[in-house]
Amino acid sequence: MTEPELKRTGELTLADTARHFFDEAAPKLKLSESMIELLSYPKRELIVNFPVMMDNNQVKRFVGYRVQHHPVLGPCKGGIRFHPQVTLEEVEGLALLMTWKTSLMNLPFSGAKGGVRCNPKEMSVGELERLTRRYAAEISPIIGPDLDIPAPDVYTGPREMGWIVDTISMHHDSQFMPGLVTGKPIVLGGSLGRDAATARGGYFTTLESLKHLELDINQTSAAIQGYGNAGWHMAHFLHDGGSKLVAVSDSKGGIYNANGLDPYKVFDYKKESGSVVGFPGSDKISNNELLELDCDILVPSALEDQITKDNADKVRAKLIVELANGPTSVEADEILNDRGVFIIPDFLANGGGVTVSYFEWVQDRYRYFWSAETVDERLNQFMTTAFQKVLNMHLKHKVSTRLAAYMTAVERVVEAVNARGFYA
Repeated sequence: MTEPELKRTGELTLADTARHFFDEAAPKLKLSESMIELLSYPKRELIVNFPVMMDNNQVKRFVGYRVQHHPVLGPCKGGIRFHPQVTLEEVEGLALLMTWKTSLMNLPFSGAKGGVRCNPKEMSVGELERLTRRYAAEISPIIGPDLDIPAPDVYTGPREMGWIVDTISMHHDSQFMPGLVTGKPIVLGGSLGRDAATARGGYFTTLESLKHLELDINQTSAAIQGYGNAGWHMAHFLHDGGSKLVAVSDSKGGIYNANGLDPYKVFDYKKESGSVVGFPGSDKISNNELLELDCDILVPSALEDQITKDNADKVRAKLIVELANGPTSVEADEILNDRGVFIIPDFLANGGGVTVSYFEWVQDRYRYFWSAETVDERLNQFMTTAFQKVLNMHLKHKVSTRLAAYMTAVERVVEAVNARGFYA
């Protein structure tokens, strides 16, 4: 998963945005009222209140959630986040969004999401482990390789996934079940290529977009907002592919060089200094200025709510690759589309993460693990196929690429619901 998704996108949360575009897609797909009603709400919502022993020997109560959307395409799939602002409403909406993402990527999954309302920045490693294990035990009745497969999300990672696998496995007579979660450490059944999967998937869709726009990558320039895991990998993929990287940024600001930046040297500099700001031979710019640079490819890969109705008319890029979740507001999306800016919407652009999570699940089930080259090759196939489906929908119905992505995803889910029928 990419950076935190918790801020509001314009007047809408990401959950609201998912519902907004579902509501737009429904009439274009001629969905019945009963189908709209069925898919608008989750199948199962679990709320758990549980105690955790803190380091000061005091017991503190935490609340957690696990929401499963309708599992019509297969087991549910979705991340677990630890954040002080986690709410049931948010988790509901993000479970819905995961259904569309897994459907769009043609995966045999449906959507889920989970979270615990806590502040991990104020907790010790021991407290986090006890919280993770107790939460895992509480939701374990609805978790399993054929039921619901969690993954990392905001402020969780391979470490937490390892704790979850161990905890739930212990609840099943110590039977080790690596397929319980994805995003695990390699030694516990994690997949090679997972660390760069989000960016690599975004890069593959970028190449397809450039073909559609009839642009030679060797003649393009790129700016990347966010130099975390996704942004850094995207920077060197574009650079190695022939694009000129003119600007990057992190939470402390950005840097610009019209003649190009070496992403590897910038990465080393950030690792030593803590920020890209101050990199030798660059000019300092703000994150907002980066969004408005004269470049061909703009990659928001950090926070949501970055391109809004207030700055959308100042964006000069020809192509926007949304590696972050929700970087563009609904109002800005309309402005950019009216101006002819080509957008790879977030749940297509960053779909590489969940796709390689699927690969991990498959490898775990067979206990047969692939090379990094095999992972990349198969990821390219999935990303390219998904992009072409969205592009065809975009051209056929003359709708935005974002709406086209929703229509493509919803159409597959509806087909599966109709094929299974209603058990009513």
